[in-house]
Amino acid sequence: MPDVTKDAAKDAIKTAAADVEIPTQGTPAQEPARKDKPASLWSNAWRDLRRNPYFIVSAALILLLLIIAAFPGLFSSGDPRDADLSQHYLGEPELSHWFSPEWLGYDGQGRSIYTRLVFGARASILVGVGVTVLTTVVGGFIGMLAGYFGGWIDSLLSRITDIFFGIPFLLGALIVLNSFETRSIIVVILAMSFLGWTQVARVMRGAVITNKQADYVHAAKALGASTTRILARHILPNAIAPVIVVATISLGVYISTEATLSFLGIGLADPTVSWGMDISSAAKVIRNAPHVLFFPAAMLSLTVLAFIMLGDAVRDALDPKLR
Repeated sequence: MPDVTKDAAKDAIKTAAADVEIPTQGTPAQEPARKDKPASLWSNAWRDLRRNPYFIVSAALILLLLIIAAFPGLFSSGDPRDADLSQHYLGEPELSHWFSPEWLGYDGQGRSIYTRLVFGARASILVGVGVTVLTTVVGGFIGMLAGYFGGWIDSLLSRITDIFFGIPFLLGALIVLNSFETRSIIVVILAMSFLGWTQVARVMRGAVITNKQADYVHAAKALGASTTRILARHILPNAIAPVIVVATISLGVYISTEATLSFLGIGLADPTVSWGMDISSAAKVIRNAPHVLFFPAAMLSLTVLAFIMLGDAVRDALDPKLR
């Protein structure tokens, strides 16, 4: 009788062992473990951005503006500098003339308003993007050095930043641009970047000071990592998020600043085509031909709004406090 019981117990153990699937390396049993890996800040931000209608609308508008700026010939076959005084303020907006030079009428010099809108996008966007890139690189580098090394380096760079920060941006740009005889796109970018890097430097400095106290930075130092490697591989990727937010929002501000400078006659000059220049020339005849002022002003406002909406969406996606 005892032998029968032992045999039955052995059979039951064998049957239970056969029913249990032991996962091995590379089997589907490990897939849930891979899916449970913690997501990074950038993956979470991208997931939130794809669901944000403000991001979708602003990104679509910016993509269209970039295509217009890069390939204006696809949208207008005319020359924005062709002037015919016989067409002095001739014509008004007509829907039947879509995408033709006479669609939006002509300005005081007989130039096509629609053609100048299309070709004016290039100068405005080039200035905005150029100033944003240059101020982000210069300000980010200065802020990173000040925040990481501290001491007298931080004091010196912070005082220099305070001096530039105390200069009114628009007034300083007016003074700098007045010293140049020719004001091309490159000159305007350099003049605005000369005073526009301070905010990025302050944001980067604060982010670096916060991140350099993290455990992964101390671990990298203990393992003998060089300063350059720590800054490039550990500090910068974790401190760049707030800088991207500031740069994205500032891009729209730089575009409007360029238009303001051109409106005042200190920004871009002929033969460059700019929305600000068209607004300046149209402001004198706003009572007689308001459409000449409306369309470049509307394009400028739409462009600035698109970049500000994009910056707000990026800020909401990258700020952990808003989750």
